[in-house]
Amino acid sequence: MNNNASSSLSNFGKVAVLFGGRSAEREVSLNSGAAVLAALRKSGVDAHAFDPAQRDLSELKNEKFDRVFIALHGRFGEDGTVQGALELLEIPYTGSGVMASAIAMDKWRTKLIWQAMGLSIPEYEALTAPSDWSALADHLDLPLFMKPANEGSSVGISKVKSVEELPLAYAEAAKHDKVVIAESYISGGEYTVSILNGRALPVVKIEPVNEFYDYEAKYLSDETSYLCPCGLSAEDETEMQEMALQAFTLIGGQGWGRVDFLRGEDGRAYLLEVNTSPGMTDHSLVPMAARQAGISFEQLVVQILESAHVG
Repeated sequence: MNNNASSSLSNFGKVAVLFGGRSAEREVSLNSGAAVLAALRKSGVDAHAFDPAQRDLSELKNEKFDRVFIALHGRFGEDGTVQGALELLEIPYTGSGVMASAIAMDKWRTKLIWQAMGLSIPEYEALTAPSDWSALADHLDLPLFMKPANEGSSVGISKVKSVEELPLAYAEAAKHDKVVIAESYISGGEYTVSILNGRALPVVKIEPVNEFYDYEAKYLSDETSYLCPCGLSAEDETEMQEMALQAFTLIGGQGWGRVDFLRGEDGRAYLLEVNTSPGMTDHSLVPMAARQAGISFEQLVVQILESAHVG
């Protein structure tokens, strides 16, 4: 590493990597945070582990941390709560601010914004109580997906193939949130676009062996296939990247994130959701897209850290 690079890294000061936390995605966050911490240290950053489930956030101020890399996933880490606390402490942090983090965590309100701006999303219904299941199936067709509005990592999601399965799928999703989303199944493939400091990285196509890209496929299975290059034409890939940037900007996203898509059999891209603190494990998609763009994992975490901000 040259002297200029070393000097730049020292300007970060004392860095806390927030990971673990108390959401349903704690285990994934522990893996993400460990990878980020190791990469920052390898790059020469004075980085330290910090688990908000075990330590009070006020210790960040007391121990004179200069900035924070957020590697938390889900509630109490990706939903604006930690971001708000860090703003009160006046400590710069990575990723999106309070508003964008809260909106992106709420799949229903994210859809409302995209829908209002005319972007393509799957047909859906937001449910807050048991419904007329036959009418729901007629509206959205089967199969469909049932999911909690405020969860990540496919927690609480079911693929429903019959009307008889709908009540059980609703009950499973409702364990995790009071608002449940029923969403049409789009069968033409799953894709994702990573965003890094205003730039859309190469598109990744996801080919799970499971029914859909569930928790096991994301974090445990070695059989899920990831294609990058994704196999789309240059024109279609550029269109998806531009749509991802627009969708990310509309919710107020900052720094880095990931926008997930489904693609119809007719080639139309449908926005699915935004992740404002994506996974950084060995199965994760942002590092994969970064590698395709010529950015190593160490370079990636440093570039994310460079964009740390307050508010």
